[in-house]
Amino acid sequence: MKNPFSFSLDNKRYHTLNYFYKSKLGEKLYKAVIDCGFTCPNIDGSKGIGGCIFCDGGSGYFTAKGTVVEQLEREVERIRNKHKNPRFIAYFQANTNTYAPCGVLKDIYEQALKFPNIAGISIGTRADCLPDDVLELLCELNKRTMLTIELGMQSVHEKTIEKINRKYSHEEFLNGYFKLKNRNIRVCLHIINGLPNETAEMMRETARQTAILHPDAVKLQMLHIVEGTPVAKMYRSGEFSLLSREEYIEIIADQLELLPPEVVIERITGDGDKRKLIAPLWSADKIAVLGGIDKCLAARDSYQGRLYK
Repeated sequence: MKNPFSFSLDNKRYHTLNYFYKSKLGEKLYKAVIDCGFTCPNIDGSKGIGGCIFCDGGSGYFTAKGTVVEQLEREVERIRNKHKNPRFIAYFQANTNTYAPCGVLKDIYEQALKFPNIAGISIGTRADCLPDDVLELLCELNKRTMLTIELGMQSVHEKTIEKINRKYSHEEFLNGYFKLKNRNIRVCLHIINGLPNETAEMMRETARQTAILHPDAVKLQMLHIVEGTPVAKMYRSGEFSLLSREEYIEIIADQLELLPPEVVIERITGDGDKRKLIAPLWSADKIAVLGGIDKCLAARDSYQGRLYK
């Protein structure tokens, strides 16, 4: 069956990050993950303590401690064991990577940009951690490199936002989002499916609202229940149930159909720390999930943006 989706170099019926990089730069890029030891206003007490209910140390379990340069050196060695002569995106992943004095941020970003074969930087943060001086710094960086700011949106539903203990409203999220977009900074929004008490229709509505925003990129993933997090206690008490792999695949296909075809899908499943992952255990088999999404879209004869208006 011929692939009806134009933003593709293979059989994928959605706009992959690999397609974006190859179309823009003519090559595949690899993310080198960095943990700069930052905290979060939802951890240090300025807005809350303990973080979001699913927070597992700021998602920094792929990283190892050290300076920016030391971490990049380890990441480059890891990636070069599989790929020859790659170029990299320096990915500031763990916790809130704009939540520090502007001078500190400038120093760590510059260390990454000076590292050999760095093609750009990606910065994970919260939409309520974008003060004016940091925005000015990001604008300056955006003139010099391929910059992406990742914002954890998770859901558009206020009840869910309160449930997950995010500690700022969707309206506040939109304020931060538009601060970036109005400055022509590339933005990737992070959506989590399977959050407590959300229905499939609620997840589709999050995709519809995301489509209206028309971000540059989106990450889609399943909620991971990780040992030691508040959501693990909620799950074990039977407060909510998780999606099956088949349900997740169908919802992802629904969401892709609603999202604009130009929006890059930077992630369509996720990696929970397998050492501490409680559920869903099916999420550890990424090949099966990715293959299931491909088969689902092909069976529907569908593709990203088919229902976008």
